[in-house]
Amino acid sequence: MKKAVIATGGKQYLVAEGETVNVELLDGVDKNINFAPLLLIDGEKTTVGNPEVGGIKVTADIIEADVKADKVTSIRYKAKKRVHTVRGHRQRHAVLKISKIA
Repeated sequence: MKKAVIATGGKQYLVAEGETVNVELLDGVDKNINFAPLLLIDGEKTTVGNPEVGGIKVTADIIEADVKADKVTSIRYKAKKRVHTVRGHRQRHAVLKISKIA
């Protein structure tokens, strides 16, 4: 089974064929997107790129382009000082399905 490490949105993800991955929001892309892997694992053989592995391409299909994650809340509270602030944030991300590592 082939696995690869790809970089997108300032983060690195370990992916395999057929799995879905939540990545940072991608803007201005079509339904298919290609990545150059930083590392390739093919059974017992591991290939490390400098900085990318040459001749290999990871193809992914975009399932959903703009999805919001669960809400994360942060609370600031000071006892006896009348200070109470609640902030909420929902991070936006894209869902990719890795179709081929070749």
